[in-house]
Amino acid sequence: MFIAYVVITVVAIVANAGIAVADFSKAEFVLANSAEVRVPRAWLPWLAALKAAGAAGLLLGLLGLRLVGVAAATGLVLFFCGAVAAHVRRRVYRNIAFPGGFLGLATASLVLAVAR
Repeated sequence: MFIAYVVITVVAIVANAGIAVADFSKAEFVLANSAEVRVPRAWLPWLAALKAAGAAGLLLGLLGLRLVGVAAATGLVLFFCGAVAAHVRRRVYRNIAFPGGFLGLATASLVLAVAR
């Protein structure tokens, strides 16, 4: 079970850090997606900071600060529940797999962190 926790959490860290970088750099696909779900551009740095903090917290959890990792995973689960809800609210389903995938990674990381 520990190996699954490490693998899933490392994937979640890389994914969240990567999307945080894309958010901070205002990548074209980020701007298009946020406009489509009506997230104001001014929110992007704050949302990116939350994703980066989540990735950092997951890393700290891997390094032995278990409660920090659990808290970070919980925060990411809540964050991506909001992202999925934003897509559903605006009926933007063509790319809902992305926040859904991030939600799945965060949920798996949380379940495995709690179970270990």
